Amino acid sequence: MLAAILICMTWLSMVTSLSQPVIIPITPSGVRFEIKDEGYDLVALHYSINKPDAGTQAGQYNFDLNTRDGGKWIHVNKAVTLHPNDVINYWVYALVNGRPQQLLDQSWSMSSGNTPRPTPRPVTKAPTDHHPDNTNSGHNQNIQLGGHSTSTSSQQSSCTSYPCLVFEDNFDDLDVEVWEHELTLGGGGNWEFEHYTNNRSNSYVRNGILYLKPTLTADAHDEAFLEHGTLDIWGAGPYDTCTGNAFYGCSRAGGADGHILNPIQSAKLRSSRGFNVKYGKVEVEAKLPTGDWIWPAIWMMPTYDAYGSWPTSGEIDIMESRGNVNYKDDKGQPAGVDRMGSTLHFGPNWQQDAWPKATANKHLNSGTFGDRFYRYGVEWDENSMRFTVDDEVILNVAPGDGGFWEYGGFDKSGMANPWQNGNKMAPFDQKFYIILNVAVGGMNYFPDSFTGPRPKPWKEADSKAFWQAKNQWYPTWNPHVRNGEDAAMQINYVKVWKMKP
Repeated sequence: MLAAILICMTWLSMVTSLSQPVIIPITPSGVRFEIKDEGYDLVALHYSINKPDAGTQAGQYNFDLNTRDGGKWIHVNKAVTLHPNDVINYWVYALVNGRPQQLLDQSWSMSSGNTPRPTPRPVTKAPTDHHPDNTNSGHNQNIQLGGHSTSTSSQQSSCTSYPCLVFEDNFDDLDVEVWEHELTLGGGGNWEFEHYTNNRSNSYVRNGILYLKPTLTADAHDEAFLEHGTLDIWGAGPYDTCTGNAFYGCSRAGGADGHILNPIQSAKLRSSRGFNVKYGKVEVEAKLPTGDWIWPAIWMMPTYDAYGSWPTSGEIDIMESRGNVNYKDDKGQPAGVDRMGSTLHFGPNWQQDAWPKATANKHLNSGTFGDRFYRYGVEWDENSMRFTVDDEVILNVAPGDGGFWEYGGFDKSGMANPWQNGNKMAPFDQKFYIILNVAVGGMNYFPDSFTGPRPKPWKEADSKAFWQAKNQWYPTWNPHVRNGEDAAMQINYVKVWKMKP
């Protein structure tokens, strides 16, 4: 986006102001911006509804305008609905003859008569206190990243007693040296409906909380783009290059074979370049998203695939859940945001994954995992793996002397053991990295046999059918309440301890 260019400009001191746009509410829904053309080569618009949008930070909606109409630059967004006294906070940036112009810290209010009413906008600062649900968590404690320090680390720590805290991120900022954004249209291998981006609309930090929030692709483009546009994210630099080409993950075109482009944008962060761990305790305090067909996960993958491709080198799922409310499985048991699961994936090939032998669920008798922050963890050593929720053990996997080969029942298969040179915890005797992500829909995780207040609107991987049912599921995300953050996974901290020498 143009905002990134703005930050990098060496001649920022030459910036001048541009004229106020005309903002027009659209009935029954939508908003129109008209910006007088004064010879601009390019115009960028960032705006948010009923939330601060200070300085040049990315807005809830952000667009580069590339066309003129009748002496005006025009932007129309019919995906928003304005209500009396709603406030649009916005900023505008433009280029004219290679020189920048900008209009910062602007506000516009909608009166009850749908008449534009400009209002003064005070300069505000984000509160410095931490989230009220997490007053017991400190900041900027010692961090050790497998021998590497990061820009947010106060210093490396040396263990003299145990348990020993070796990594901690309290998200005072988003440390991109630790957390790499995955960039792919291929989702996570289940033909989900999101594409993962590096965009502050989908991943951002505020008041010590990391937000991973799904949004509509149409908000960044328009609905026609889903049918006729092209997303090419091959990239060029070391940190904007597509990270996953599987499942047509680096380039897709709308309309191909009757499909549409990924209708959801979201975020997936991984620590593989910044932090990897073998044995210890990993704990993540998080508040889960609420909303139909949202699929949050906190999990770990092998750093080097020492034993081969998935699932031969293992997968550690600390937490998975579904955002649906009042959602039931085929036995009538809770299966939505009131339930979470922990699972190990392991096997000699993808057709033989013994995960049913190493999985457990926890459901709440009242409330949901989206009501407050819970602590999700795994404690892992040379003998077993124990998964916890608020220190309650919900799954204990101890493979015994025969290792995971016998634990999974593969010793009777006649196949060669890929873990024969590892110890009894193989493949979980190697380094793993942490993944935080929010997916939406796709195959496998939302079975057709599960039921809820609203029927599942798609079969297999039909993202078009999912999108056509937007009026059913999108309101459950509460997009116009609390900045739409009910649909976000909110993470207070990630901590890792070494439990013994």
